Amino acid sequence: IKLKKCTACKSVKYCSVKCQENHRPQHKRACKKRAAELRDEILFKQPESSHFGDCPICYVPLRVDGTKSSMMVCCSKIVCIGCDYANTKCELEGRSNPCCAFCRLPRASTQAEADRYVLKRVEANDPVAMRQMGTMRRSEGDYDGAFEYWSKAAGLGDVGAHYQLSVVYREGLGAEKDKKKEL
Repeated sequence: IKLKKCTACKSVKYCSVKCQENHRPQHKRACKKRAAELRDEILFKQPESSHFGDCPICYVPLRVDGTKSSMMVCCSKIVCIGCDYANTKCELEGRSNPCCAFCRLPRASTQAEADRYVLKRVEANDPVAMRQMGTMRRSEGDYDGAFEYWSKAAGLGDVGAHYQLSVVYREGLGAEKDKKKEL
């Protein structure tokens, strides 16, 4: 016999429709309460992760709030603030040399060194590095260069680059204003 679940609360099973009808008066109040709980769980449940994915070290979902994570310029990995803090603490206690929390390459000590790391990742077709390079170009006033990097990153599936391109099409900096492409 295949048992049938109550369609509202999904917590009680019945052997037949007749059995369900006979039990309905006793089950009605509890069913409404459980159905409301299920609806609230669905409505107010926080997403398991964001478009940033999970921290590659501890696998905790990365927060949308960018201040709760750090991007490592050497490997273009975004790690949670907890893993970055633990790595920094080890460095300050003298248990390790200043290095990336993910790939363990030495931290960039100058901006030029950080830029070299990013260029190396761009050459490896890393979409996160391409988005970052586009952002650097935009801050320098090179809107065409920024558009080119963001287009490549978006072609590789980077969500942040898609957003940046929509801003470009909305504002018309680096490309003509285009309402259809903006959306």
